[in-house]
Formats: sequence, C-alpha cells, structure tokens
Amino acid sequence: MSADENRNDKVEEEVKEAADTAADNEDTASAAEQEASGNETDELEARVKEYQEQMLRSQAEMQNVRRRAEIDVEKAHKFALEKFVKELLPVADSLEKAVESTEGHENAGEVVANIREGVEMTLSLFMNSLGKFNVKQLNPVGEPFDPQQHEAMSMVPAPDAEPNSVVAVVQKGYTLNDRLVRPAMVVIAKAENGPKVDEQA
Repeated sequence: MSADENRNDKVEEEVKEAADTAADNEDTASAAEQEASGNETDELEARVKEYQEQMLRSQAEMQNVRRRAEIDVEKAHKFALEKFVKELLPVADSLEKAVESTEGHENAGEVVANIREGVEMTLSLFMNSLGKFNVKQLNPVGEPFDPQQHEAMSMVPAPDAEPNSVVAVVQKGYTLNDRLVRPAMVVIAKAENGPKVDEQA
C-alpha cells in the first residue's frame, strides 16, 4: 500500500470520526433543546392554570359584590321611608288621643259629636295612607308579651288575663315592611303565683 493511500485512509477515518462526533453533539443538543422546551411548556401550562384560577376567583368575588349591592339597594328602597314614618307617628298618636278625649262627652252636644266624627275620619284616612306604604299598627291587647315588638311599662294583677299577656296598650307600635319602627308600650298581666318581692329586703 502506498503512502498516498495510507494518507487517504487516515483522512477518511478522521472525516468519519468528525462526522460521528458532530452527530453525537447534534443529538445531545437536540435532547437538551427538547428538555428545555418541555420545561418551558410545563411552566407555561402552570401559569395558564394559575391565571384561570385567578380569573375564576375574580368572577366569584364580582358576583358576591354584585349580590351584596343588589341587597343593599333593595333594603334602601324598602326602608327609605323609615325616618319619614317615625316623624308621622306622633300625628297618629295625637289624632287617637283627640278621639279618646271625646269619649263620654256625648251629652255635651252635637259639636263634640261632630268634632269626634271629623277626627275619626282624619285618623282613618291617615292610617289608610300609612297602610299603602306597608306601615302596620301594633295594638297587641290580649296577645302574649313579645319583647321583640313590645316594651313593658308595668305589670299589674289581672285575674281574668293570661299571665304575661298584654292587658293594656299605653302607646301603639308600628312596623314598616314587617321591620319594627317603634315598639308598642304595654302593660302586662302579672302571674298570681309569681315570686313575691320581700319588702324588708
């Protein structure tokens, strides 16, 4: 074999080795790229999932805020008249007192009867007007005492009444849309067998 042939064989071997090394490097680089690409994909998917969760939480919060706002607006509409109603209640009280003051004075003449009739009509119109706005009167005579709607002024012996029931109303109460505006001031029947107060104590 000549020197030229030996040289050619060596060159071919070197070229082949270089090609194999390049191929190996390429495979290694390709594997590294795939691995890096896989890591990036995982990161992106994690971020997408996180953003989706944040979006769902934000939507839920917005719905809660909207619901609360709707409830607040509904309450504001429903009870906007409460202060106005409180201001009108003394008018109803005065009209009722005027009617009561004419009782037993029928013999005083036609003038008293006419005044009573006029006041009763005014009171009736006034109460009907309040009723149109869901204002209801509490006149709980004979009903059990309810601390949620009644204010006890005193307790009296009342043998004919149930213990802890209302025997008299000092001032009528009122509700607006079933919410208490003013409690009824009441007198309650005392239980006959209730505990006696020791006067010496």
